[in-house]
Amino acid sequence: MDKVNLTEKLKLFSDHWHPRIVGELNGQYVKLAKVEGEFDWHQHADEDELFLVVAGSLTIKLRDRDVILGEGEFFIVPRGVEHKPVAESEAHVLLFEPKSTLNTGEERTNRTVEDLQWV
Repeated sequence: MDKVNLTEKLKLFSDHWHPRIVGELNGQYVKLAKVEGEFDWHQHADEDELFLVVAGSLTIKLRDRDVILGEGEFFIVPRGVEHKPVAESEAHVLLFEPKSTLNTGEERTNRTVEDLQWV
């Protein structure tokens, strides 16, 4: 078991909306992602999803409100809640999700990442 340096891990990739695995615990992955622009509306029927902003800011759009997150803030999207992450400029996000969670939720699209990579 080694410590994980998020800054160093984030230097290993540059693409947006393509999460990478940086850890695993209790059946969940710890993921890092760089995000910019708008993602798709989606939901996870059986899984909660935690978004922790490491750098920048992220808006989690819900059907009834927007949740604006700054550095060091997190929000848990409850299972079954439709949401759409948006970053006006590049943001770095840490995610905690069950291993089975697809980034596009119940729908498979051209943005779905099924073969997650470790960094």
